[in-house]
Amino acid sequence: MRSSFAALALFAIAVAPAPTFANPYETKLANGLRVIVKEDRRAPTAVHMVWYRAGSMDEKDGTSGVAHVLEHLMFKGTKTLKSGEFNKRVAEAGGRDNAFTSRDYTAYFQIVPKAALPEMMKLEADRMANLTLDAKEFAAEIKVVMEERRLRTDDNPQALVHETLNSTMFQAHPYRRPIIGWMDDLEHMTWQDARDWYRQWYAPNNAYVVIVGDVDHREVFRLAQKYYGAHKAKALPERKPQNEPEQAGIRRVSVKAPAKLPYLSMAWKAPKLRDLQKDRDPFALEMLAAVLDGHDASRFSKHLVRGSRIAQSAGAGFDGSLRGEATFIIDGQPAEGKTVAELEAALRAEIKRVQDEGVSAEELARVKTQAIAAQTYKRDSLMAQAMEIGGLEASGLHWRDIDVLLEKLKTVTAEEVQAVAKKYFTDDTLTVAVLDPQPVEQSKPRRPSGAVRH
Repeated sequence: MRSSFAALALFAIAVAPAPTFANPYETKLANGLRVIVKEDRRAPTAVHMVWYRAGSMDEKDGTSGVAHVLEHLMFKGTKTLKSGEFNKRVAEAGGRDNAFTSRDYTAYFQIVPKAALPEMMKLEADRMANLTLDAKEFAAEIKVVMEERRLRTDDNPQALVHETLNSTMFQAHPYRRPIIGWMDDLEHMTWQDARDWYRQWYAPNNAYVVIVGDVDHREVFRLAQKYYGAHKAKALPERKPQNEPEQAGIRRVSVKAPAKLPYLSMAWKAPKLRDLQKDRDPFALEMLAAVLDGHDASRFSKHLVRGSRIAQSAGAGFDGSLRGEATFIIDGQPAEGKTVAELEAALRAEIKRVQDEGVSAEELARVKTQAIAAQTYKRDSLMAQAMEIGGLEASGLHWRDIDVLLEKLKTVTAEEVQAVAKKYFTDDTLTVAVLDPQPVEQSKPRRPSGAVRH
């Protein structure tokens, strides 16, 4: 598990300037839709993304998974398009498209030749307001989603551990619910549930458009007004705080599932980034995760995998830019002949070393230097740039903060890394989930995979 500020890889280098995030342009339509454009003329291509600020954290108990179900249904028909016509139009234009649902948002994208961008904007604007939710289409698609859950969670021991970890770690906060939804909720979901979700959250004032590529921002703004501007803003549901009560002791949970090796995941509650100018700890935690697991010679790899060989794998990750609660996660599999208890002790010992001895300036400089290479290469990808903008906006930050985030990470000191290691890694905020491997039934027939698309 690699560290990630909302999958943005926002790191900086101490010995050379970071690449600046130049030339995005932004406008806001009268209906509340924000349009963000980044011109990049290195290839005659455009990425078009629509992000809705509605993810699994906005769901209610009893309808978990509905955000993801609607994502699937968005590829069905509208008042002007037959079911499946959306994908056909994108393919005929020489592009590709898909979508993804997270705890914080749902996003849709097309990557197309730049000449096809107007049609993509027209298509996406159409399904923002004109989706036809048919009971028969829903009945077929909910089966696809249930099969997706079986394949990606129920039949995946490590995914089951993470799902159980979240539901144990969070008792009040909506992050306790899985994005895919509980199977019981999926089995009892109706097409009206999906319709209600669509009507509540899919509105221009709850969305933003991100376009990156060989485009002129003024022309994009004109097209946005033409296609999206006709939609009316809606009154959005109230988002009440759902803060997690303070944890007062370690929580442990075990999951039994067929597997060859056990698996361990440990999660500490940690601070998310709230005030970009004042907060320091989230940046130091990001650097701590990189020191532990940021490269092939990081501490976990060097000491636990290749050194003592107590672990077959070991990772660390922290995401401080999100709408909900932040966590610092360490996970791994013990090597054959080693136990989960031995691995947990070894992982804790690595944290203890940072608490007692800190990290060297050279060690910190290395992870910053290595990470900036990934940041530079990312700027060569239109999709990565669009994801960077959209992901940051989804967390409540702003695309204008991208370079500031880089500069903040650049100033993290070894003393700050040691300080956060001492401050946040206590048992009072720790949840531990363990996979208890059961015999693998070799003769067990595989379920048919179905048509899992998203």
